Amino acid sequence: MQYILEDYKAIKDLADFSKNSTINCLKLDHKKKIRFFYSFIFGNMKKSAHLLILFVICSTPIFAENYSHAGAAEKYISNFKSNAIKEMILYKIPASITLAQGMLESQYGNSDLARLANNHFGIKCHKEWSGPCFIKDDDEKDECFRKYSTVLESYTDHSQFLKARPWYAKLFLLDHTDYNGWAYGLKEAGYATDPKYPQRLISLIKMHQLYRFDTAVPIQEMQTSELAKSETKPDVIKNEIILKPTILNAPSNVKATIKTVESNEREILRLGTVKYIIVKPDDTFLKIAQDTDKDLWQLFKYNDLLPNAKLVVGQKLFLQPKRRKGIELIHVVKLGETMQSISQSNGIKLKLLYARNKMVYGEEPFVGQKIFLSSKGLLLNEKINTK
Repeated sequence: MQYILEDYKAIKDLADFSKNSTINCLKLDHKKKIRFFYSFIFGNMKKSAHLLILFVICSTPIFAENYSHAGAAEKYISNFKSNAIKEMILYKIPASITLAQGMLESQYGNSDLARLANNHFGIKCHKEWSGPCFIKDDDEKDECFRKYSTVLESYTDHSQFLKARPWYAKLFLLDHTDYNGWAYGLKEAGYATDPKYPQRLISLIKMHQLYRFDTAVPIQEMQTSELAKSETKPDVIKNEIILKPTILNAPSNVKATIKTVESNEREILRLGTVKYIIVKPDDTFLKIAQDTDKDLWQLFKYNDLLPNAKLVVGQKLFLQPKRRKGIELIHVVKLGETMQSISQSNGIKLKLLYARNKMVYGEEPFVGQKIFLSSKGLLLNEKINTK
């Protein structure tokens, strides 16, 4: 009976139910509600009907809220798990961590920032951002947040944001299944100010079993349905059998293109010292990765490809990091060429190509424009212009 009186007083001490019953009830200690419920069932108490009504009113919002959160969480996971897995393949960030951060930061995709700016990770503009912005109050009034065209862009930018900052570097040394290490590492590196940030991430990961995506087979999430039917992995290439080097018919960089034949008859070519293959009609990223003993993330990274990239028959696909400079000094842009295609045809890292030509990443050249493939080409052009 003593407990009943204490609980009754606790309920009365709350603010007026008629004004805001849901919020006030949520403040009531959960253990006291349970104790109150059992007291009501097994004890004899006065004003029982009144207290039962209060208990029902207080309990219903909590169960409704939990059910609502569970539904929102499952919907979020269903919508964006493939994005998280793609980012894991490309950057080795645990898919569980990416999903948990997205769920927490975006309120399951329902925050204003997520709905109106497709920003699921709360990333602010910072000095290097040149894209569209979304202004909202946060720690300070009218803060600048990054705005994206799609949610996938937000996921990719989140990965690149972490990868580009040296204080997150040691996280990338962790195993991609070590979500605990990542959760505490993010807090230690200053990603969030909430002292319980790691625990919140880990709680979401365990509650929704997000760790299952850290070991997910990419076939199910990224590859075509016909590939998923294959249960056997081809023999991995280990030894190269170099036949008599054959010069291929090619543009001006012909001297650097050499044919090589692999043990499983996958034709490997070279541009200078960098290996590449030509995409065939039946190729997929997974098949190429298996044939050439590469990880999927390596194929995407070495070729500067986005997670949603599609293979094109006849496309050049590098199996090693591209070079910092081209064999030729200058390339004159032809109709239909892009910075990506120029980067691939000359085996130069795309970001370096943009930087060397003082272009904004994503900007495309015009027909007839000179693209400098090396610093020597840039110097040569300057000399010509000064004469």
